[in-house]
Parts: sequence; structure tokens; C-alpha cells
Amino acid sequence: MKPMITKLAALLSLPLLLSISSSAVADSHGNKGIMINDPYVRAVPPGQMNTGVFMKIMNHSDQVRTIVGAESNASKIVELHTHVNEDGMMKMRQIPSIEVPAKGHVMLKPGGLHVMLIGLKQSIEVDKPVAVTLVFKNGERKSIQAPGRKLKMKMMHHKGMGHGDMMHGEMKHKM
Repeated sequence: MKPMITKLAALLSLPLLLSISSSAVADSHGNKGIMINDPYVRAVPPGQMNTGVFMKIMNHSDQVRTIVGAESNASKIVELHTHVNEDGMMKMRQIPSIEVPAKGHVMLKPGGLHVMLIGLKQSIEVDKPVAVTLVFKNGERKSIQAPGRKLKMKMMHHKGMGHGDMMHGEMKHKM
């Protein structure tokens, strides 16, 4: 009877042990409270040297979390970007950070905030994952795998322009 009680006690405590070890892993990697949903990178034809990475970033913590950079071996340069309307033309601009509100989220999407991969070192193909690491102001890092996705671009006027129609040529980067 004693071995049966010992086994039963071990089985009943397993969920608690799994819960403790899961939160310890999250804490040790510095990702507590940050979740990424639907990350993807825009698949581009061969010869295209730049692309964007998009995702929903959710912050379940009680503090604002600030992304101050990103890294990827897929390109020579990785920057945080947004789009601005200047004299009726949508243009991309590098920004120093992206804030993720406490108990909130931020969308990185075509035509808005995004991570820019400049000077691609590899082809970006549909369903082929690209490793990207988000770097937070407090030193924490969140690594993700963003699969390639083909985006449908529509020709629209000014405010509604798609990411593929932006003034990429206006960006000046040293590679």
C-alpha cells in the first residue's frame, strides 16, 4: 500500500513542479510577461535586399516594456521602423524604441511599426523561418522564429499605402 501512496503523491505534485520549473525558465530567460503572437517576415523575391518583420507583442506584466533594438543573422542591419506621412507621401523612418504598454499590446504590421531587415544575407522564402531577437531596454531579450509569408499589396493613395509601396529608396544605410 505504501508504494501506491508514494506514487499517488508524486503524481499529484507533478503539476506544481511543472508550474514552478516553467516560471523559472521564463524568469531566467528574461521574458516574463512578454508573449509574441503570429510573427512573420515578408517573403521577398531573389535580389530584394530589404524586408519587414511583423507580429503582435503582448505584455502581461504591470510595467511598460520598451524594445530598443532587434537582431537577426538574416541581414546586415536590423532596425526598428515606422511609417510617416510627409507631404502626402508615406515614408519609412527608423525609430529608437517601441513601447509595449503594461497589460497591453502593440502590433507590428505592414504600413506601421515593424522590424526592418536591411541588406539581406539570405533569401526570405514562404514558410522558411527567420530567427529574430527583440532587445528590451532592461536588457531582456526575446527570441522568435518568424516564418516567411507572402503579403498581398494593394496600390492605395497616401494614408492607406501598403508596405511594398513605401519609399524604401529614401532610406540611407551604410552596409
